[in-house]
Amino acid sequence: MANGKDVALLGTGIIGTGVCKNLLDAGHKVTVWNRTIDKAHPLEQNGARVASTAAEAVDGTEFVLTTLADGHAVREVMLTERGALEGMGRDSVWIQMSTVGIDEVEEFDTRAKGQGVHLVDAPVLGTKGPAEKGQLIVLAAGSSRIVDRCDPIFDAVGRRTMKMDKPCHATRLKLVINDWVLGLLGVLAETFASARALGVRPELFLEAISGGALDAGYAHVKGQMMLQNEFPPSFPLRLALKDARLIQKAAHKHGFEPRIMATIAEYFEQALDDGHGDEDMSAIIQAMREA
Repeated sequence: MANGKDVALLGTGIIGTGVCKNLLDAGHKVTVWNRTIDKAHPLEQNGARVASTAAEAVDGTEFVLTTLADGHAVREVMLTERGALEGMGRDSVWIQMSTVGIDEVEEFDTRAKGQGVHLVDAPVLGTKGPAEKGQLIVLAAGSSRIVDRCDPIFDAVGRRTMKMDKPCHATRLKLVINDWVLGLLGVLAETFASARALGVRPELFLEAISGGALDAGYAHVKGQMMLQNEFPPSFPLRLALKDARLIQKAAHKHGFEPRIMATIAEYFEQALDDGHGDEDMSAIIQAMREA
């Protein structure tokens, strides 16, 4: 790409690694940093430069992407004394892709403005597979001029970008979508548990809904993990619990009590306590088997 961008990517976990590889494939120059630096070094084979600190990574770059585990991690990396935000140049763009709370992204926006930096609130839909294939859906909120400026980045990592000009609105939409995703997962696990209790093979449920109005591809993907009792992490259960708590907190603040999500969070907590935190979130079914 003749017009490749200088990009810093902070966080090389499941999403960050896929994002980095696709940015490189699109011709962008990428510098990466990760708190556990050994997890960043494999990306050197793809052409990334590995920085020893976050501040070093962002120095001189036009775009900084944060793909970190939670709001606390983003705040620690970006906003603490000598954090990465201080090292960003004026008029550079911070693309915040981590799933965080509404209060947190609003704080990030305020702090960025104070440094002359543009924040684009840009959480993504998709887990390991879509991230690796450049098929994420990007939810991007901010000034339309700045969001449009990010098109070369979004085009490299996603198959579609939903743009919103209302600041920080992408995080609100992401929480709404996660409510549906985690709700579907919890109901699927309970459906399998109910089937077993009634002496019905759970795979018959998947067969019955297949191809009809009740079908959902997600049910088959996660259902196969539950059937095989194998949970390689596409999205870790501990982060799903984090997202469930974010949904509860946001809803409560705005006068709504999400009771279904509260129950699902309890099952996630039980599965986490039982040692399934680093397994795929579909391991929620383990808590229902033990209930």
